[in-house]
Amino acid sequence: MSQTVPPFAELLARCHHSAIHLETRDTYGVSNEDEDFAAWRAGHRHSPENRDEWWNDFHSAIAEAVGRGVKVRRARVVSEPLSEYIRYEYSCTFQNILAGEEVRWLPRRLASDLLIPGNDLWLFDNDLIRFGLFSGEGAFVGHTLSDDPDVIKNVSEAFESIWSRALPHDRYSI
Repeated sequence: MSQTVPPFAELLARCHHSAIHLETRDTYGVSNEDEDFAAWRAGHRHSPENRDEWWNDFHSAIAEAVGRGVKVRRARVVSEPLSEYIRYEYSCTFQNILAGEEVRWLPRRLASDLLIPGNDLWLFDNDLIRFGLFSGEGAFVGHTLSDDPDVIKNVSEAFESIWSRALPHDRYSI
């Protein structure tokens, strides 16, 4: 398969049934979040009521997919106590939920017996994986795609194991 990776919104737009997202890092250094993360560190908190302040193209793409019947699920495997970045993500998770995602959290201490993929990923319709590659410091490095049926099977099974054990966002508190 070619490693030309289409934009996320394009991959999601092709999706018909399900999109799953697995996050396993405790810190991310994603440049498009730098300003928002800095504001959060300074005490700013987004609110569900002020959607114009935080809604963006990602949320629109998710909402559109969910509106077409795509089930979007996100699982986060996290170390406790939570890193500063994960506390920031937690405070913004209502945005994912309002866009239509289901979000669950799995403390890493409860995942010791699970096989977890080595990279974050999105799996679209159980037939295409987009792996997200990050540096040790959390900087985004790139994406790769896989449509290998064995890799898809392994990733899907791993995600379902994580999902079944993880706590829904409204039941996970920090």
